[in-house]
Amino acid sequence: MEKFEKVNHRLLGEHVEAQLKEYILTTPVNIGDKIPTEFELADMFGVGRSTIREAVRGLVTKGMLEVRRGSGTYVISTQTLDEDPLSLSRYTDKYELALELLDVRLMLEPEIAALAALNIRDSEKAQLTRLCEAVEENIRKNENHLPNDVKFHEYIAKCSRNRVVETLIPIISTAVITFGNLTSRKLLDKTIRSHHSILNAILSGDAVGARCAMVSHLSYNREYLRAALARNGNTSDKSD
Repeated sequence: MEKFEKVNHRLLGEHVEAQLKEYILTTPVNIGDKIPTEFELADMFGVGRSTIREAVRGLVTKGMLEVRRGSGTYVISTQTLDEDPLSLSRYTDKYELALELLDVRLMLEPEIAALAALNIRDSEKAQLTRLCEAVEENIRKNENHLPNDVKFHEYIAKCSRNRVVETLIPIISTAVITFGNLTSRKLLDKTIRSHHSILNAILSGDAVGARCAMVSHLSYNREYLRAALARNGNTSDKSD
């Protein structure tokens, strides 16, 4: 019986940890912000303080939270370590990081899209279409579109049929999330249009069109970031 109770407590802790993570991401709680106290979180999630402590420890271990003695618990990343395999969250200038990641994406993704147009299987076309439509639906409903945005670009990489390209997916995923977190709900109409352009080219087997559509999509995002950097008083661009 005692073992069963321990298992239940562990599962409850994992469940509350997932809820706490969701709360941080959807509220949203920004990096550097303090989360509610143990008492407040316990009341919020309807559990005991020991379960809250367990959930917080889990997110501390995963690099999302930091407990500062005498001060409280703070968000230090909006991604856990398993979601940030490149450890890029340690870079403090997120605009510079996003710009550099976009530069890398411009080196890779246009050719990945071209390969996908040539190698996508008929059985994969419906799924790529569903992912593109899911992003649009999220945007239209004012929901977080980033998870499906990431899946859309990841699936294009998978459809390239290049096994080495698939190992580069963490770079693409991190870049999409980093850019999306910075731009909030800007560029959304442009995202819908450009995703459909990429999709249509890939579905029709148009490698040149897929390449050009991806270049257009990423270039527009890059110019937005350059303008944001200039507005922030930082005009450096290491790609020049």
